[in-house]
Amino acid sequence: MSESTVVVFGDQPPVHLDRVADRAKVLVCDENSLPQALPAADVLLVWDFTSDAVRDAWPGEGPRPAWVHTASAGVDRLLCPELIASDTVLTNARGVFEQPIAEYVAGLVVAMAKDFHGSWELQRQRRWQHRETMRLAGTRAVVVGAGPIGRAVGSTLAALGVVVDLVGRTARPGVRGGDELPGLLPSADWVVSAAPLTDANRGMFDRTVFDRMKSSARFINVGRGPLVVEKDLTAALVARRIAGAALDVFEHEPLAADDPLWDVPGLFVSPHMSGDTVGWRDHLADQFQDNYERWCSGEPLLNIVDKRLGYVPVD
Repeated sequence: MSESTVVVFGDQPPVHLDRVADRAKVLVCDENSLPQALPAADVLLVWDFTSDAVRDAWPGEGPRPAWVHTASAGVDRLLCPELIASDTVLTNARGVFEQPIAEYVAGLVVAMAKDFHGSWELQRQRRWQHRETMRLAGTRAVVVGAGPIGRAVGSTLAALGVVVDLVGRTARPGVRGGDELPGLLPSADWVVSAAPLTDANRGMFDRTVFDRMKSSARFINVGRGPLVVEKDLTAALVARRIAGAALDVFEHEPLAADDPLWDVPGLFVSPHMSGDTVGWRDHLADQFQDNYERWCSGEPLLNIVDKRLGYVPVD
């Protein structure tokens, strides 16, 4: 194969792509230079996966990359009709974020069950106030999203003694279908959103869902922000129709300093960090370089996204 051109999109590109640089011409671009760089790219590495720039700049019928890799699990910020219809192969970062996100969810569940927030607040007030907390083993969790992240969340919670129902788009062994979700909600102590964002499930966690949950239940979203109707979640928390919630992803990011979500009672806010552990950028760069070597040698790429579904089909 002749020298290829790899375009890296992002203001802060990976610090090392040595294995790629030895075999290709590497160009780094930002939102302004991306439209001019795309037609010349054989491969596009989307390092800034929080931007819509790739979708906006996709060249349609003109010259375009043969392969696009995003350093993220979700691909909704990239997909446009022209990219979906093209023969460009799209891959994602499946395999990097699953266990860190599962550990983050487990941490939230333990913290909520054991009222760590209350203990910290009482310590701050220098008050000795004995309390009883929830026993985690034997509680029930409904994890919505049966991909790698949802499965990792489910197995991690199960290791803590939580009874887990995994819900996917369609039913299969070990996975309940989406049509079963309404019947599962009333008995759930924990409802965890770990689904990819598609047109079909945008806004799926709305007032109807929160009204079906019991008053002692908690909701956690580590999927995508637009899966949740935030005003409906806010109303449920303010009215104490559910006991609490944690959001790591939001419809609009970053969350503005004056956004009312910061002050919603019972809501834990974190800045889209559930999968980001020490060294995660190096893992992402290594994953891309491993796949690039496969591409150069003509081997099948790993983590190929079904562009019409919006995710990597589960084996």
